[in-house]
Amino acid sequence: GKVNPSGKLPITFPKRDQDLPLQSTEQYPGVNDVAHYSEGLLVGYRWYDARGIEPLFPFGYGLSYTTFAYKDLKITEPTDNQDVTVEFTVTNTGQRAGAEVAQLYVGLPSLPKVPQPPRQLKGFRRVELDPGQSVQVKIPLNARSLSYWEVASHSWKVAPGTYKVSAAASSRDLQLNGTFAIK
Repeated sequence: GKVNPSGKLPITFPKRDQDLPLQSTEQYPGVNDVAHYSEGLLVGYRWYDARGIEPLFPFGYGLSYTTFAYKDLKITEPTDNQDVTVEFTVTNTGQRAGAEVAQLYVGLPSLPKVPQPPRQLKGFRRVELDPGQSVQVKIPLNARSLSYWEVASHSWKVAPGTYKVSAAASSRDLQLNGTFAIK
């Protein structure tokens, strides 16, 4: 083809019907026109990640006529406002020009009363690269993107603890991993 595909999947495709998260008629289609959504934050790729189920095609997966490499993960220390910047390099290691959608996933600290998925998409950047070309990708994370909803106080909170960061080609193709701490 003359054009190199660079699209990424916005959903997860299961390998088997049994791998789907729908488990009861209460959840879908519901009883007496009322559906009970008991999955909490574990929707889409987060459900597969939390349960360790390997999908056929993960969220963020895509095809290309070239290949890409990720390297040099850098994470800034949190500011007083709890802002963090994540930087990494993406290189086109193939023989054709192409575009990559670099994705950033963050795993929040474990909270006993607020279960969190292993990781959540918090940012992405599309970069177009010629063969052999590299680009520095910078994705800022503000306090809101690092927060969780606390039901008791009806507000967003940033939890103290260790945050896990992954620069990725898809929700399952984690290329670089690192951590940072918020006190």
